[in-house]
Amino acid sequence: MHNNNTTTPQPVTRTLHAPATVHLRQAAGPDAPESRTIEGYAILFNTPSAVMYRDSDQEVREQIAPEAVTQQLLDSSDIKMTMNHDFSTLLARSKQGQGTLSYNIDTRGVHFSFEAPRTDDGDRALELVRRGDIDGCSFMFTCRYSDPTCVTRTVTYDSGSDMSQVLYTIRSINSIHDFTLTPMPAYPDTQVSARQLREMTSRATHDSQRVDGQVREMRQAAHITL
Repeated sequence: MHNNNTTTPQPVTRTLHAPATVHLRQAAGPDAPESRTIEGYAILFNTPSAVMYRDSDQEVREQIAPEAVTQQLLDSSDIKMTMNHDFSTLLARSKQGQGTLSYNIDTRGVHFSFEAPRTDDGDRALELVRRGDIDGCSFMFTCRYSDPTCVTRTVTYDSGSDMSQVLYTIRSINSIHDFTLTPMPAYPDTQVSARQLREMTSRATHDSQRVDGQVREMRQAAHITL
């Protein structure tokens, strides 16, 4: 049965990880100084996440549809480039399309680039990417997770098994808050996600109850059956 709740779905803050997509841009020539440009993909289209929820009879994954991210959305957002979603490690920024963080949309996803600042955090990011310790990127966004016009749900079944594969496709994103360099796995378990969301929101708004409500809505959406 579908959820018949007529209350307007509230946006849920989510993060999604793009593995092995971050690298240093090569220097222009053999005698050129080492590049400080970090680039990669913050968002990959039509790429299922790792399992974000699992129980005895279903596994839930998520993917981003190309129509969910438009140039207008990016240009109207205040996007911070960070490490591990920590806004105190600010590396670059695009505020309403202007700033030190560059991006473009192609058929693969959203590509970004920025010049690592000559700060402790910038030097640390440069070294970790150079060494390959960080080779992934994540982004934080909000969407109306239980609104079927924003998120669609597809269910398939494994052959010879009662286990269902549930795939949520994000088709509309409200806003994008950050791109972040991270070695973290594609989706933490629900408890870790709740703690991270609470900590990030507490720094910005001191409103952990709202985040707990969003996480509960996300859990409920994962249990909706056709």
